[in-house]
Amino acid sequence: MDLSEVQDVFFEECFEGLDVLESGLLKLDQSTDVEEINAIFRAAHSIKGGAGTFGFPEISSFTHVMETLLDEMRDGRRGIERNAVDLLLESVDVLRGMVDAAQSSSDNDQTRINDVQGRLEKLLAAGSEGAADGDGGTAEDEPAEETSAEGWLIHFAPGPELLTRGNEPSRIIRELGKLGELTVKADVSQVPALADLDPRQCFIKWSIALTGEVERSAVEELFAWVMDECELHIEPLGAQQPAAAQEQASAAPAAVPLAEAIAEAPPPAAASAPAPAGKPPSDSKPAAKTQKDGGSIRVGIDKVDELINLVGELVITQSMLTQVTEQFEAVDSHLADHLRDGIAQLERNTRELQQNVLKIRMLPITVSFSRFPRLVRDLSTQLGKDIELKMIGEQTEVDKTVLEKINDPLVHLVRNSLDHGIESPEVRLAAGKPARGTLTLSAFHEGGDIVIKVIDDGGGLKRDKILEKALERGIVKPNEELSDDRIYNLIFAPGFSTADTVSDVSGRGVGMDVVRRNIRDLGGNVTITSNLGKGSEVTIRLPLTLAILDGQLAALGDQTYVLPLVSIVESLMIAEEHLEAVTNESELYRLRDEYIPIIRLDRVFGMEKPRGSLVDDLLVVVEAEGRRAGLLVDDLLGQQQVVIKSLETNFRQIEGISGATILGDGTIALIIDVPGLVTGYFDKIKHMDSSGKPKLSAAALDAIPAVAE
Repeated sequence: MDLSEVQDVFFEECFEGLDVLESGLLKLDQSTDVEEINAIFRAAHSIKGGAGTFGFPEISSFTHVMETLLDEMRDGRRGIERNAVDLLLESVDVLRGMVDAAQSSSDNDQTRINDVQGRLEKLLAAGSEGAADGDGGTAEDEPAEETSAEGWLIHFAPGPELLTRGNEPSRIIRELGKLGELTVKADVSQVPALADLDPRQCFIKWSIALTGEVERSAVEELFAWVMDECELHIEPLGAQQPAAAQEQASAAPAAVPLAEAIAEAPPPAAASAPAPAGKPPSDSKPAAKTQKDGGSIRVGIDKVDELINLVGELVITQSMLTQVTEQFEAVDSHLADHLRDGIAQLERNTRELQQNVLKIRMLPITVSFSRFPRLVRDLSTQLGKDIELKMIGEQTEVDKTVLEKINDPLVHLVRNSLDHGIESPEVRLAAGKPARGTLTLSAFHEGGDIVIKVIDDGGGLKRDKILEKALERGIVKPNEELSDDRIYNLIFAPGFSTADTVSDVSGRGVGMDVVRRNIRDLGGNVTITSNLGKGSEVTIRLPLTLAILDGQLAALGDQTYVLPLVSIVESLMIAEEHLEAVTNESELYRLRDEYIPIIRLDRVFGMEKPRGSLVDDLLVVVEAEGRRAGLLVDDLLGQQQVVIKSLETNFRQIEGISGATILGDGTIALIIDVPGLVTGYFDKIKHMDSSGKPKLSAAALDAIPAVAE
């Protein structure tokens, strides 16, 4: 294997370990669980060991200092202090930068590395020198490093899959030999017959007598890499031992070569015996799980994309065969029935294959949510606020592409909630609220979409202030009457901000419009609701995947278009008594208790044939961005899954069109961008002037209500 490929795996595992480090350290603010500290320590140790193996001594050296501090916390020699956790979190940032630099072969920020490492070493020195003053005890109160004058008896039973992780028991034993004299005895009683032997699994156990004055920590250090993948017992050689163990301990002191040591021997009784009385529970390491529920492999995303494209082509082929069957009916109905049954089976298998292939690209949204505990912690400290972050639905899965593109919008929304939404403790207490504010991130599936909510219990949006700013900037007209929801959604206008002062967190008005644009680019929409004094709620609705959608085929002239099924509310024939003209070129349709505007697609797409009377024409009611509109079409042709093909590679962006697809007969059908079409229509009629161009009056515009969530 090419060394660069191995290093790529190392870098990926490094970043995964850094995520474990960061999330674990954030939990230490609220918990002192020893198991959590062990997980953090193991992550740091893995990074250190991997960096040393692959020739990155700077990373290994820096991580070693972090590991020393974590070891003191793990052993109880140091408490979980806020300043230590803060420094370790800063160290994670530095370490992440070092790994980035190593991956890209760029220069490290050596000044920052030296600064943070120096502060780590200073904290370690202060802790060891000032323990008596800080804890009110004496040096004798601190647990001394455990050392055995005679040595240690080590029972080492690797898990069956230890070898598959790239670990070598023989190497560990050789390293033990550098600490003192060894007597090694191997138990091969569990080795199966040659026909049943799996060379990838380890079946041998060892009893090792290490003679000499050796610190226990030095022994544990050698096994730290495999601690979770083996059964390990370490006991002083002088302790009370069963007869079999005593015989081993009193064996000749000369080290036995490993090749000679691998000989048949009875299982050592001490290996399964309980720890002697008075032994701390932490000395016994739990056996590793030998059975795995499943495994995983690393696959390049380009290979997954290629597989999804092939499934898309299969969907198109299945549509083609369906159309051929309809034509074959007139020739031979009996054979057509058999062909139809086969195609139905193909359709079921294709859909199942498609769903399973798309699942490969699906990742839990916790991949995105995991960055926010650190962000909330740092920003709340910077702003002098006490804020608790709650995350709900972290295992909700979404397409990898959607996940990558939603990160920046979510960061903008969270930062705005922290800065503008949640008040300071003093203000909250004065308002009769708890001093600690709450920010909630939730995600769940609804229909064919994923819904993400950002909820805070802050002061809510100030309606009058938003309206005042909008009037100042000319975003709305003085005579316009707007509903509360429409006023709240003005904050998504470019450059809009109600902040009195600009901070380095927010207030420049360059975030919320980017949020809406990015979400629209994903085929989604964003809305906001607010309750003054109680908080705000931002709702993002996105498609689960960007590759395939369920569509409704619609005819317009001699062309076929695709309407996303998720956007369609209903379809109906236009009745004359419900039709109302607002201007010569703008109409409203009264649908039960609300008025919806009619969008003439023939005008939007510049068709030559003008449409006459709208009576008895077909109206498809769609919903986007909290508003409804009616799209005029000639006919509805049927529903089918379509594979989305981007137009941006070869064509410029077209108003009202989000992509294209290939139908079963080989023709091209354009996919209508319902959110862009509807919101663009409302923006257009709102900003038209009165110089002869059609424009809805303020009263008529207000008669088109936003759909309540």
